[in-house]
Amino acid sequence: MVIRAPLETVFQATADLLRWPSVLPHYRWIRVMETNEDGLIVQMAARRAGLPIRWTSRFRVDATARELHFQHLKALTRGMHVVWTYTPAAEGVEVRISHKLECTSAVGRWFANCVLGKMFITPVATLTLTRFKEYLEQKGT
Repeated sequence: MVIRAPLETVFQATADLLRWPSVLPHYRWIRVMETNEDGLIVQMAARRAGLPIRWTSRFRVDATARELHFQHLKALTRGMHVVWTYTPAAEGVEVRISHKLECTSAVGRWFANCVLGKMFITPVATLTLTRFKEYLEQKGT
C-alpha cells in the first residue's frame, strides 16, 4: 500500500508499536511482557470482524534497514515471521507486510493459508495498513 507521506514519518508512526491502539481502532491493546536487547516481547490484541483475537510476538525495529520484525511466539501462528518494509515511491512510501509461516504437513499448509491467512492475517494486516494510510495522510494535510 502506498502512503502519501514522507518515509521518516511513515516509519516512525508504524514503528511506535505501543501507540497503535490509539491510531488503529481495531487494535484493543498491546502489552509489553518483556524488554531485552533484541526488542520487546508483546501481547497484542485486535478484532477481526468483531471477533477478539490475540497473539504474542517478539518485536524488533531495524532502523538502519527501515524494517519492523515480528516473530510470533505462541498459539496457532507460533513461528510466523512478519516483516514490514518501506520503499520510497513516486507518490510517497510503499509499505509491505510479508508473513511467513512454514508448515510441514499438507493439512498444516492448508490451515495456515485458507483459515489463518485468508480469514485473519490478511484482513487484519490490510486494515492495519489502511488505517495507517488514513491517519498519516490526514495528519499531513
